[in-house]
Amino acid sequence: MKESWSSLDTLETNFRPLVVIELAKGTKEETIEWFTKRIVDKKANGGAQLLIKPLVTENGDENIYLVGASHLRLLLGAETVGLVKECNDNSMRAFTYSSRKTFKDFADDNQNFLTMSECQYIIKHELENLRAKDEKMIPGYPQAKLYPGKSIVRRLLTNGILVQIFPLHDREELKKLRHTWYGQVKIGYQPLDEIRCYFGETIALYFGFLEYFTFALIPMAVIGIPYYVFAWEDYDKYVMFATFNLLWSTVILEVWKRICAVMTYRWGTLLMKRQFEEPRPGFHGVLGINPVTGREEPVYSSIKRQLRIYLVSVPFVCLCLYFSLYVMMIYFNLEQWALDYHEENKSSFSSLMLYVPSIIYAVVIEIMNRIYRYAAEFLTSWENHRLESSYQNHLILKVLVFNFLNCFASLFYIAFVLFDMKLLRQSLATLLITSQILNQFAESLLPYWLQKRHMKKMKKRMHSLKMDTDLSLVEQVNSEKEMGTYFGTFDDYLELFLQFGYVSLFSCVYPLAAVFAVLNNITEIYSDALKMCRVYKRPFAEPTANIGVWQLAFETMSVISVVTNCILIGMSPQVNALFPDSKMDLILTVALVEHLLLAIKFVMAFVIPDKPRDIQIKLAKLEFESLEALKKQLNGNHSL
Repeated sequence: MKESWSSLDTLETNFRPLVVIELAKGTKEETIEWFTKRIVDKKANGGAQLLIKPLVTENGDENIYLVGASHLRLLLGAETVGLVKECNDNSMRAFTYSSRKTFKDFADDNQNFLTMSECQYIIKHELENLRAKDEKMIPGYPQAKLYPGKSIVRRLLTNGILVQIFPLHDREELKKLRHTWYGQVKIGYQPLDEIRCYFGETIALYFGFLEYFTFALIPMAVIGIPYYVFAWEDYDKYVMFATFNLLWSTVILEVWKRICAVMTYRWGTLLMKRQFEEPRPGFHGVLGINPVTGREEPVYSSIKRQLRIYLVSVPFVCLCLYFSLYVMMIYFNLEQWALDYHEENKSSFSSLMLYVPSIIYAVVIEIMNRIYRYAAEFLTSWENHRLESSYQNHLILKVLVFNFLNCFASLFYIAFVLFDMKLLRQSLATLLITSQILNQFAESLLPYWLQKRHMKKMKKRMHSLKMDTDLSLVEQVNSEKEMGTYFGTFDDYLELFLQFGYVSLFSCVYPLAAVFAVLNNITEIYSDALKMCRVYKRPFAEPTANIGVWQLAFETMSVISVVTNCILIGMSPQVNALFPDSKMDLILTVALVEHLLLAIKFVMAFVIPDKPRDIQIKLAKLEFESLEALKKQLNGNHSL
């Protein structure tokens, strides 16, 4: 018998808190009553059919609520969101409640069939899909307008009534994960499957890519060391190193696609159907009808959005790029001053002063990148994009363009205008090492120190109170709600993207770049793991099949690296000696070689399949089976 939503009983004797909802202090009673009723109401009545209960805090305020769900509710929710699980025949299929017995490890009494992160993802999906029916406003708040189909949670968030929603940590599982992940210093692979089970696919894929990229850098680092030791000033010998780098950058990105496909197939996200995207929380406009869904929602003119982009955002980005170039010229004036000072004094102190301008410039670059990031977020939000994917794409484009120019413009200027290879090597080394130290401090060490201080204060305050409630749960919720929020993998991928640029763009000048990148990434794995487990609130799991637009960003950087390395090779004395009479012949030859290498690069990208053969066969088999099932269903309907 097929289980239906209407027959689902929301009463569960064994309540397991999964998600925390924090309302603003002083939220009106009628608002709380209405919101909690919508959460527990049956699906047929427009509710989420979840379980909810208040958490009594030390001051008696009931602004924090714990949300859970019955086992049956979660199983039906898994079918709704399209979770893919492993079957008894080792194939991967979308979970359906009617065929639940065919899935591996399923049993009616097995509460662990769905991971905790999957349960929390289902609850988040159901909460976000709570929609207004005939309400015109949020009860108690006439200014918070509602209309049929509007997401209630998003309206509560934008009006400041709902402070935050976050998933609870599982302390026992987190303790085990910490031990296997970073609790012991060892040479080995990360527990990616365990990370995926706890944090979800998006974060697991980032750590998988970080690990893969670190291992992929080792050949570059191993080859770069002898080049640095034995051929420091002989740039002619770097031709082979640069050629290897060009092939390396293509191969590693294509191989990553295959590894990514294997992992996401095993996790089930490679097969997940893409859901219809709802309007993002910050999207606003006049009320209209969506022609696709037929639902009422805000409508905003695309012409107005384009005008905002091209008349405000683009000029602002160009102005920021100009300012970045202006700061770069100040840096070169400082370099000249340091050089003149060294020429006059010739002392150990003056030798150290040669590195000061590059260090100051590296610090200024990091500060400018962070300030610009806030400006880019404000501008992209002001452009009023309807979809979260569109918002992210425009934000990533703005940030990548500025960061690329801000970080690499000085290196291009030194290489192709000043033709100073010694200064290029010095600037590249200083920028790379300084940025790595600053990122480690700002992203991991400082937040960890601040969080540790806060936890000590929280524990003293909690243990000084005499409470009848479950102290461990109250303590956990109160400590976690004050933790920082993890805003996604954007900054982590951006850091790797810039690192990839430092390694690939000017590899033939500074072969040790890959060595420092490997050392940084090893510490990055541990510091990022520490950050995820100890510093931030647990993020909601987000199913994903790949690293998204970052794959294209890395591939674009590898194409640019072909051009820069070919020009650097063409500038070498050895190559110049082959064309003593005609510089035009040299330019044409370099351009020909560059086009040839690009052709080889694109051929390699085409020849290496994105998915391994066995994964392709499994996907084709699933597609065939679904078509056959559809045919049988249609034939059955015709016979009736």
